[in-house]
Amino acid sequence: MNRKRLKIFEKVFGAVLFSSSTVTSLTVLFIIVFLFNEGIGLFNSTPVEKKYQFIVSNNNTVKELSSKQLKDIFNYDITNWKQLGGSNDSILLFTINDLSTYFTDDELGANFENLPSKINELIKKNPGILAYLSDKYVPQHLEGHVIPLTKISIKDFVTGTEWYPTSEPAPQFGVLPLILGTLWVSFGAILIALPLGLATAIFMAEVASQRLRNILKPVIELLAGIPSVVYGFFGLVVLVPLIQQLFNLPVGETALAGSIILGIMALPTIITVSEDALRTTPTSLKEASLALGATRWQTITRVTVPYARSGITAASILGIGRAVGETMAVLMVTGNAGVIPHTFLQPVRTIPATIAAELGESSYGGLHFKALFALGILLFLITLIINTSVELIKSRKRS
Repeated sequence: MNRKRLKIFEKVFGAVLFSSSTVTSLTVLFIIVFLFNEGIGLFNSTPVEKKYQFIVSNNNTVKELSSKQLKDIFNYDITNWKQLGGSNDSILLFTINDLSTYFTDDELGANFENLPSKINELIKKNPGILAYLSDKYVPQHLEGHVIPLTKISIKDFVTGTEWYPTSEPAPQFGVLPLILGTLWVSFGAILIALPLGLATAIFMAEVASQRLRNILKPVIELLAGIPSVVYGFFGLVVLVPLIQQLFNLPVGETALAGSIILGIMALPTIITVSEDALRTTPTSLKEASLALGATRWQTITRVTVPYARSGITAASILGIGRAVGETMAVLMVTGNAGVIPHTFLQPVRTIPATIAAELGESSYGGLHFKALFALGILLFLITLIINTSVELIKSRKRS
């Protein structure tokens, strides 16, 4: 009877474990599918929101316009269609805000019922016109034609240098500054955290007494439990003013501040994983080194550390992963300037900080919303590469 109950219990327990793992796997898969479904939609879209059109004269020979060209036109950096491969006509910009410049209230009508016909007249008279209109104001019998816009490509998205997702009429979705800002801050963090973390791990594994190790280990692990917003407050109140005064900068919110904060946050991961790797070095190897006349420090540097190099490398990559995905602390101390960084003493913007700062401002399903999800895809791929690298290093160590 007891065996029968035990078998039933084992089956039920196994079914619970299977259900739990299945639900977890499906949830993760659903999140990934949702992320890609929302983000990929950006690359099937034109850079202008739906229900708006760009209209030109029928005599205009320009085939299409890109988002950057539209930005340059509205900034008056491009003023002639000849600069875009068209005829030698000055570009006349017209938007709904320019109605009073060309038409009186009587001409438009009390309810703007004459607006479509007046727009037709304006397009017919001005061969260089570029009209930006809502669909409801586009005449049925249009004297011009709607000029097509180039769709946003993955290449332009990744290599673009301008991130202005809310600019009108053509937003700019260039994420290269965000990618470089993320990598710049993460690289600085690992330069700070790796030497300190490795030195601490060596001390705890090879030098410190058991009593001191039992004190240090919980303290170091406690660092991992501190909320990131607390690190951000510390950086904002203490570190940012210090950097500003030390380097005589206009502002202290820089890549250096983000690197230092992320380096501190990555320390627990690097120290813990590196120490575990160092402690797996066989005692026989250490004794053989000492027996051959090597000193304690020579044994550590030439036997223990080389033996544990795979674990130390994995710790470094995990530390980078911790830095790449951090949001709040970086958002508070890096300045959030979407520019390509050249030094650690200038403000930068990272991918996670951009998503956190702008997602609440974007309309659901809009171009800005899709662009932020595309950033999420990019961050997911970076994290996936990092995690895959850790697994490859671990498997190399086992072999």
